[in-house]
Amino acid sequence: MNSKRKKDYFVKMNNVKWTSASHASQVAVTSSWLLLLGILLIAANLRASITAVGPIVSDIQAVFGLSSAMTGLLTTLPLLAFALVSPMAPRLARRISMENTLLLAMVVLTGAIVIRSLPSIAALFAGTALLGMAIAAANVLLPSLIKRDFPTSVGMMTGLYSVIMNLGAALASGFSIPIAEQLGFGWQGMLASWSLVALIATASWLPQTRSLTRSGRMETASSAKRPSLLSSGLAWQVTLFMGLQSFSFYVNISWLPEILFDRGMSHIDAGWMLSLLQFVSLPATFIIPVIAGRQASQRGLAVLTAVLLLIGYIGLLIGSSALIPICMILLGIAGGSGFSLAVMFFVLRTSSTEQSAQLSGMAQSIGYLLAAAGPLLFGFIHDLTHNWTISLVMLVIVSVIFGIVGLSAGANKYLPSDTRK
Repeated sequence: MNSKRKKDYFVKMNNVKWTSASHASQVAVTSSWLLLLGILLIAANLRASITAVGPIVSDIQAVFGLSSAMTGLLTTLPLLAFALVSPMAPRLARRISMENTLLLAMVVLTGAIVIRSLPSIAALFAGTALLGMAIAAANVLLPSLIKRDFPTSVGMMTGLYSVIMNLGAALASGFSIPIAEQLGFGWQGMLASWSLVALIATASWLPQTRSLTRSGRMETASSAKRPSLLSSGLAWQVTLFMGLQSFSFYVNISWLPEILFDRGMSHIDAGWMLSLLQFVSLPATFIIPVIAGRQASQRGLAVLTAVLLLIGYIGLLIGSSALIPICMILLGIAGGSGFSLAVMFFVLRTSSTEQSAQLSGMAQSIGYLLAAAGPLLFGFIHDLTHNWTISLVMLVIVSVIFGIVGLSAGANKYLPSDTRK
């Protein structure tokens, strides 16, 4: 080969290498954007099908003749499902990959929403339980997926997915009455309409299951021999933090519209007050994880969250109509901050993807079991007292305990890499 041919050959080979590298880079960027889109669309479904129930709860009561306690069970059932399924999600992910587990969760969620909208009290409760199981798996695995695939931007990604999740919840609360009444769908048609959002998320996640080029399975080395986190004080502190913030959140979405209605608001206005609470949570939901990720200790953020929660509930207890919007804003900011901190603790207090999933599973299982008592207990106390005073006092006490737990969960501590230590 003469010198000119050699030169042409090497130029051609360099061009091929550059083109291949460029193509690989483009594929990687496209794959990352598809992954981000899939995560955000899944996140949009993690609260909407639950929060849509609150504003139309009186219609459900009227149709099926349910007591306040039985109506509270509609919100409690998903939480019980969270408690049941959360520990199982990491195990299923190790068997079939996180990607496939999330796809299965979205398929089940789509079907469960349709079942819940059928004209049967059995379908109402069965569909509600199924959608809780589907959401539980995604709740547990998304933080671990973010820790694995976005290790350098955990705070930003946690903020993004939390914002989208809460935005979906807020839109579901605000539009449930307009869809049911003004568009003429009825409450059953309104509930069924959210299956379309779940179907879109399912379709968006399919590319992740077709090409599992990343490590689809979590690290499994010695995981079968590793003891439970139940012996860890830090794991229990994170669990209680998760449970108490969820306790407050699910009481809010279940009963705040009814409290405001009893104080003279229309159902539409009460629904939009619940949406206000969730909309104002969005900035905190995004900003708090970013700040938390840059700090060694999150104790100050946890205490600030508890103080806002406490002031909001005291304002509702006072009963002044003028204070209601202010209370919604304070409770919304506290709710967004509390949830985001809890999710960040799953990442910040652990050393691996598997350990993050384990802590997430424990915290959401036991935490949501605690939270499940909230709507049911709140409605039961109202049935006994025929007013909201004692129920709101309970939330004031919960806020104080939440702040105390936050001081421990937010401290600069970590689970050991081997829980046997």
